[in-house]
Amino acid sequence: MTTLTRRLRRGATALALAVLGALVVPVQTAHAASFEVLVFSRTAGFRHDAIPAGIDALRTLGAQNDFSVTATEDPGAFTTTNLGGYEAVVFLNTTGDVLNAAQQTALQTYVDSGGGYLGVHAAADTEYDWPYYGQLVGAWFQSHPAIQQATIRTEDRTHPATSHLGATWTRTDEWYNYRTNPRTGVHVLQTLDESTYSGGSMGADHPITWCHRQGQGRSFYTGLGHTIASYADPAFRSLLLGGVRYAAGQVAADCSAPAGTGQVEAEAYTSGSGVQVAAHAPASGGRTLGYIENGDWAGYASVSTAGARTFTAKVSSAGAGGTIEVRSGSATGALLGTVTVPVTGGWETFTTVTTTLTGSASGPLFLRFTGGGGALFDVDTFTLSSGSGRR
Repeated sequence: MTTLTRRLRRGATALALAVLGALVVPVQTAHAASFEVLVFSRTAGFRHDAIPAGIDALRTLGAQNDFSVTATEDPGAFTTTNLGGYEAVVFLNTTGDVLNAAQQTALQTYVDSGGGYLGVHAAADTEYDWPYYGQLVGAWFQSHPAIQQATIRTEDRTHPATSHLGATWTRTDEWYNYRTNPRTGVHVLQTLDESTYSGGSMGADHPITWCHRQGQGRSFYTGLGHTIASYADPAFRSLLLGGVRYAAGQVAADCSAPAGTGQVEAEAYTSGSGVQVAAHAPASGGRTLGYIENGDWAGYASVSTAGARTFTAKVSSAGAGGTIEVRSGSATGALLGTVTVPVTGGWETFTTVTTTLTGSASGPLFLRFTGGGGALFDVDTFTLSSGSGRR
């Protein structure tokens, strides 16, 4: 074979390979997101105009941080099978009664079995008649002043949601007051400084962002996020991202609640039957849980019974006296223990009663009252102590 022939053949081969290479299109392998998030924004009350901005912000965060976002307002998405496909569910400015009983059960099963929940702003203005949700979100909305600037104090600068923030953060939003202080059952990340704005009603301790363990799952809530501008704020987006990653179980964080409930005002119940608030000057805050008769009860959605070992209450009775049943989950739920309330001789004459709890459960606290006829007793404050904090 001559040199010229060899060169011609090599040239023909090279041309053929080049043509073939031009015809072959490389196969593109689809990249699956590392986790999936369901964003739920159904409203049965006030509708925030920031909802579309919130969805867009979460989708952008997902594209930038390797998670997918499915947005829906269809409560039919809340089935055990469907929720099993997501690592976290975000309640984005939901309001009112947005789930039926079966859908509530599906969400509760999902979270308690290891799923994640993240509530944004009006998520606290949702499902008032479902005690489990009150515990899940941490506290229900009560009121708010006009949109204005305020200073936020960062209590925990190690959590992924707040590690990018300084000790204080000044921003403009709609600042919620809550029906109860959630601190007894959650790990507080941020509080509001009420001295920096007008209309705060919770005093020196005003939590605004918090997290906690819920069953085997995780819960994160922030009261921020009313305004459209919030969702363009890089600092707020970083807070949302940290909350999503925590709720989805992608990052570790200390979300342990205090070792006990601390002191709870008994009249700060979130659900009840028969009971009312009674005014008594010597009581803490000048008020008690009163007008208690046989079979009445009071529920405390943000007070968890998980790990509870001791119940102590400050009580008074000019009536028949009776018994406090400490229950979990509902007024007829698991009985953890009972304590006898004696007749003290006057509605403003208080004594302290205490009991060791032998039952075990993890639902919200309910107190059921039993005794003879007529008025039984008043309850001023109580504490629910446990061996260790929830994580």
